[in-house]
Amino acid sequence: MGILDYEIGGNEIKVDASEGIADIPENRTLLIEKLTADDPVNPEVVQNLSTIEEVFAHFKPNVDVEFEDEEGQSVKENFKFQNVGDFSVKNMTEQSDFLKSLNRQKEFYDSLIKQLRTNKVLQKALEDPASKKAFIQALTELRKELDVD
Repeated sequence: MGILDYEIGGNEIKVDASEGIADIPENRTLLIEKLTADDPVNPEVVQNLSTIEEVFAHFKPNVDVEFEDEEGQSVKENFKFQNVGDFSVKNMTEQSDFLKSLNRQKEFYDSLIKQLRTNKVLQKALEDPASKKAFIQALTELRKELDVD
């Protein structure tokens, strides 16, 4: 290996051992992200932030998100991030009432689908046209009772 045989991403180290160049460890991640919704008036150089927690504490990143519900109404919510884990679906859902309600609906429909697929008595009832019609009628009446307008 020649003296000028460098690789991209290496750091030059003064020769006081047998190896003069140390590779950047592959388990490092560089995070570059706009952490605030508004553009700064003047760019700010922030020094002495050595951990990602310190960066989150300094910038207090948050974002306003607008959802649309079933009726087409706008639902606005603000998400705050205190660490990288807050970007996960679970943590974002916990911050949002709208997403919580969607998640509850999803879980209900998932359990309903599972019940429909595994309930042999119900499957038999739905195979017979007369019992299927009676079942649909019973569900329709139940819906009318539950509708409180």
